[in-house]
Amino acid sequence: MNIGQAAAASGVSAKMIRYYESIGLMPKIVRTESGYRVYSEHDVHTLRFIRRARDLGFSVEQIADLVSLWQDRERASKDVKTIALEHVSVLERKIRELQEMASTLKHLARTCHGDGRPQCPILEELANDDATPAPAKPDAKFGALGKTSTR
Repeated sequence: MNIGQAAAASGVSAKMIRYYESIGLMPKIVRTESGYRVYSEHDVHTLRFIRRARDLGFSVEQIADLVSLWQDRERASKDVKTIALEHVSVLERKIRELQEMASTLKHLARTCHGDGRPQCPILEELANDDATPAPAKPDAKFGALGKTSTR
C-alpha cells in the first residue's frame, strides 16, 4: 500500500510517517523503482503501535525503546514495565503541577472584581517580579500564593 493508504489504515499522518522513518523509529520502507514507498501490513501495525504510544504521551525516545522491546521476543517484561512506570511518575508530576496552576488561577480570579475598573490582581501578580515561578499550593490563611491578600 502507498503512504496515503498506510496513513488511513494506521491513523498516522503521511507527514508523521515520513518523520518516523527519517529518525529511525520506522525501518527504511521498501520503495518502487520510481521511488514510491510501499507499506506492508507489518509496517501499518508498527505505525499503530507508535500512534498508541504517542496517545499515551510517551516521548519519541521512549517509543523507540518500546518498539525495540516489542520486536525483541527475548525481552524481559520488567524492562517494559520500568519504562511505563517511569512515564506514570512523569504524568503524575505534571498532573500535580497543573492542579497547582489551576488552584492559583482560581484564587487570582476570585480576587479579581471583573468589573470596569482597571485594577486587576491577575495582571498584578503576573507582573510581580518577586513572585515564585512555580505555583504555590493553596493555604487557607494566606491564599494560593502564600502571602496575605489585600485585594
